[in-house]
Amino acid sequence: LTGTQALVRLPMMQRQRDLAAGLNTAGYISGYRGSPLGGFDQALWQAKRFIKKSHIEFQPGTNEDLAATALWGTQQIHLYPGARYDGVFGMWYSKGPGVDRTGDVFKHANAAGTSPHGGVLVVAGDDHPSKSSTLPHQSDHILKACMIPVLFPSSVQEVLDYGMHGWAMSRYAGVWVGMKCITDIVEVSASVDIDPERVRITLPDDFVAPPDGLNIRLPDTPLAQEARLLDYKLYAALAYARANKLNRELWEVPEDPARFGI
Repeated sequence: LTGTQALVRLPMMQRQRDLAAGLNTAGYISGYRGSPLGGFDQALWQAKRFIKKSHIEFQPGTNEDLAATALWGTQQIHLYPGARYDGVFGMWYSKGPGVDRTGDVFKHANAAGTSPHGGVLVVAGDDHPSKSSTLPHQSDHILKACMIPVLFPSSVQEVLDYGMHGWAMSRYAGVWVGMKCITDIVEVSASVDIDPERVRITLPDDFVAPPDGLNIRLPDTPLAQEARLLDYKLYAALAYARANKLNRELWEVPEDPARFGI
């Protein structure tokens, strides 16, 4: 698969995982094209009959902000009667400048939270060498400012693996989760393992959630959302990262601890 094709395959794998766990979920994908994700929407259209079978809806956004707002809405279906699905897992995509302009929606939606059986993955295409952008850009800083955790896959396989972890973290901690995708990963091909059960999810045993949980709810207030985010949700995301060893040391070094990371 190419990295772009892996992003298409990813929500279908999530649907398979949920069905195996006894959940009837659906997927929703929206965003705005840009390097290095310029071919993502084309790949989704080519795979239309496959994603439809997996109960996944693809609707390109009029712009990045409206796409993110629509995804915010997908996390609210369980708050109202008559929902046909247990939850909707969402994927937003755009290049770095689109991440910048969507900060307002990101902050509000991340504070509001995610559905226990939904979750939102923010796929940010970063064009570091400015190959097809007016400026070089990276999304880490704006996502951090929005208090959105960021995963950074270093291979096509990790696009699939981190995508699975991203939705699981989003559900567990009630946060939107970013996934940084650069040209060197998205536009290359590799042999990958597409077993939906390849990723083993471990829920933390060193974090205690508040009695009312971390997910989106009604009614809610801005100050309650801020307190929940700063006092609990970010620490829940860190606990998830520890439990699933998302930060790994691949080579041992004589210094303990290592002084540099690449």
